[in-house]
Amino acid sequence: MKEIRNFCIIAHIDHGKSTLSDRLMELTGTIAKRELKEQTLDKMDIERERGITIKLQPVRMKYKYTGQIEEFKNQEFILNLIDTPGHVDFAYEVSRSLAACEGAVLVVDATQGIQAQTLANLYAAMEQDLQIIPVLNKIDLPNSDVPTRSEEIERVLGYGPDKILLVSGKTGEGVDKLLEAIVEQIFPPKELAIKN
Repeated sequence: MKEIRNFCIIAHIDHGKSTLSDRLMELTGTIAKRELKEQTLDKMDIERERGITIKLQPVRMKYKYTGQIEEFKNQEFILNLIDTPGHVDFAYEVSRSLAACEGAVLVVDATQGIQAQTLANLYAAMEQDLQIIPVLNKIDLPNSDVPTRSEEIERVLGYGPDKILLVSGKTGEGVDKLLEAIVEQIFPPKELAIKN
């Protein structure tokens, strides 16, 4: 079980959660680039039309660690991602996702900053004692404001700028570092004792 990481992605609507999920699946070879379509995990027509995730979707990815921590080098990990709804109306789906994870990737749009619904989901994750990995997404956009949004995350969460990952779900920039952080920072699931 020590090679397993269970995590979800917390983000406001349109902050790039589904696109980031696509890049994670692409980089881990879960889905070949030629088979990948935008918002792969959004299965329902209404999810695709409106750009919102309604129903949680799990995906299992295999990932060979490429980071600097010796004990993890060249090991293969199983990353279980639960794509979580970002809309306030789907709180039950979010609670189910959080209950199945040991960590959460907090995605904040570098052009918009932290939104109220994101905070509600973040606090729910913190109440469940999940490990939080803060990510600034959409850094490739010309109107992204990395310094201001980093300060905002630091003010709200207390994470210093060195702990905030800068990524672009669209271009894939920084997604390799996110995969490393998931392995390094999220705890494996606890083994359950089976009683006879």
